[in-house]
Amino acid sequence: MRTRRTADPRPSPRPRTRTRTRTRTRTGWDAVRPWLVRVGIAAAVVVAYFLLPLDHLGPQRPVLSWTLFAVLLTVVAVQLLRQIRHVLLDHPDSRPGVVISLLIVLSVHVFSATYYALAKAPGQFSGLHTRIDALYFTVVTLATVGYGDITPRGQAARVVTILQITYSFVFLTAAATALTTRMRDMVARRPQRGRSR
Repeated sequence: MRTRRTADPRPSPRPRTRTRTRTRTRTGWDAVRPWLVRVGIAAAVVVAYFLLPLDHLGPQRPVLSWTLFAVLLTVVAVQLLRQIRHVLLDHPDSRPGVVISLLIVLSVHVFSATYYALAKAPGQFSGLHTRIDALYFTVVTLATVGYGDITPRGQAARVVTILQITYSFVFLTAAATALTTRMRDMVARRPQRGRSR
């Protein structure tokens, strides 16, 4: 009697081949390119902030305004947490320096756009009239300077200001700490690489 052979469901092991690892020398362009990408994306965020039709948000469309604010802030927070996780787990292929700095720029502009839209409602802010005023107020609040020339008067403006302060303490501080930890580790590893050669 003949026995039938059934196909083995396990994939056959691949033959081991030697792969050559190419050592790539880093050129000047390779060092400059990530910085150019960062600056380009940050510039695009700033240009978008000044060109987006933010005048259509605010008291005319409060549901849309609050929904956009919540969604954008949540997306930025999730991405920041993801980058912090990459740093803590020491993912070698991640580039937290690029991503975290861009997410910080994006979060500043999300708050700034929200302040600008809120300022369209009467009684929310005193002294905030333009997009530059909103950006200025966001940066002053982020830096905890508080000159007092622009002040939140309405309840919604105060809630968003409290959210920005809390957001800065929790997410931006954690992201900056993770980034400095990553940089410190990279600097500490550099001399070890030089010694092993």
